[in-house]
Amino acid sequence: MARDDEIPATDKTTLDFTNPLYMHPSESTGFMLVLVDFDGTSYRSWRRGILRALSLKNKLGFITGKCKKPDPNSTTLDQWERCDDMVTLWILNSLSKDLADSLQYVNDARKLWQELEDRYDQTNGAKLYQLEKEINDLSQGNLDITGYYTKIKKL
Repeated sequence: MARDDEIPATDKTTLDFTNPLYMHPSESTGFMLVLVDFDGTSYRSWRRGILRALSLKNKLGFITGKCKKPDPNSTTLDQWERCDDMVTLWILNSLSKDLADSLQYVNDARKLWQELEDRYDQTNGAKLYQLEKEINDLSQGNLDITGYYTKIKKL
């Protein structure tokens, strides 16, 4: 006979931790995906950090489109919207105040990500030339091999 404080096996629910709609109780709107806010410079580095953080949280599909919004009558719509809002806030929280303010009214995480890609993931011919020149002009000088290698990798 089951005790009063036990849940019968038929009433137990199983949480699927691999489902992108799963939100861990410790995840909050104030969570920072990356340590440094994006201010319009070094987009590729910031982007890489965001992609890694969302991948670790199993939320990458919200910005890639893999985790699609369910039909309006779906029982998972509310849960999807809650997760999408959380991902959107995480990304907005990783932007400088000015950038975040300019993107507050983007409807979902995928559209926000696409807007950032459109704005900042552009090849700049002048910047590309400058980087190629810096790489060509780089010499080890008085740097040790680790310092020199780090400088090359940074460029």
